[in-house]
Amino acid sequence: MSKNTDLNIVMLGHKRIPSREGGVEVVVEELSTRMAALGYPVTCLNRTGHHVSGEAFDSAKMDRYKGVRIKRVPTINARGMAAVTSSLSGGILAALGPWNVVHYHAEGPCLSMWIPKLFGKRCIATVHGLDHQRAKWGTAGRLVILLGERMAVRCADEIIVLSENVQKYFKEKYGRDTMVIPNGVNRPEKLAPNLITEKYGLKGDDYLLFVGRIVPEKGPQYLIEAFKMMNTDKKLVIAGGASDTAEFYDLVREMNTLGDKIIFTDFIQGDLLREIYSNAYCYILPSDLEGMPLTLLEAMSFGNCCVTSDIAECADVVGSYGVTFKANNVVDLAEKLQDLCDHPDKVQDIRVASARFLFENHDWDKTVEQTLALYRGE
Repeated sequence: MSKNTDLNIVMLGHKRIPSREGGVEVVVEELSTRMAALGYPVTCLNRTGHHVSGEAFDSAKMDRYKGVRIKRVPTINARGMAAVTSSLSGGILAALGPWNVVHYHAEGPCLSMWIPKLFGKRCIATVHGLDHQRAKWGTAGRLVILLGERMAVRCADEIIVLSENVQKYFKEKYGRDTMVIPNGVNRPEKLAPNLITEKYGLKGDDYLLFVGRIVPEKGPQYLIEAFKMMNTDKKLVIAGGASDTAEFYDLVREMNTLGDKIIFTDFIQGDLLREIYSNAYCYILPSDLEGMPLTLLEAMSFGNCCVTSDIAECADVVGSYGVTFKANNVVDLAEKLQDLCDHPDKVQDIRVASARFLFENHDWDKTVEQTLALYRGE
């Protein structure tokens, strides 16, 4: 394909691609590889260090991935330091390099945005969520993230947000206009239960599913408490790694008083993850805080019946094609899940409608098109 030479793009703020360490990494991979396929030169600045779920999940070091140039930037791999140090080194590299568009992902890394801005680069920020509200951060971490947020407000030529709720936040707090560009979703191939039967004894439609990082704001603690209140033969599968909060992950595992009725898979990916999505009875995301949850989009794309907390960032995604409960209300969650377990016809009706609704509203090609227009200032 011929080169599109008007834009030379660099992305930073993510941990690394290819990776499923978090939603940010999935977004960066989708955007960068699709832009590269359109002929744009794109570079992603990966952090050094290991996958958050352990060395076993590290990808082979590479200089190119699906047409995207990969460069690694110096990183101090200590909790609270990785994002700051990789942002600083990445900001310097972005300022001195050949790129004319610098796309920051997440609030904290925007702390260094003034550096490429000083060198006349066009700077874009995507706010994937209000990260300073996340429970894992202490006072110092929240301060750094808020400073990054304010730097984005001051320096970014454009700010992308994923929901109208976050758009309202920036307008009310800073008087800053932002652009809502929702994440896209791919059409997946549903897989029969083979690996999950061999590994976990799951046969399909016999488990409720949570997929995500095991952190307080995702709400797995509410789900476990609700599940313990239910009367069902189904199992509960908690699929996700500990991220930066190993202590919380241990606490959540200790909440299990039901033995093998609750299955913790740790971090999974590839066909195993696709099978887990493909064969769930329903998917639950009980978050207190989200940007635009990619796991929810993925679950809907597999035709799942989805149950989410009623925070705007989740409720807006499922619309009337899912079930919502009052955020952090364990009793309400248990009642909604019990009703779905007792009425499989309801589950089937939601499954039929949810994927169709999703694909009408979330398309990666449209997301890329809108993002490229912002790069050009259109």
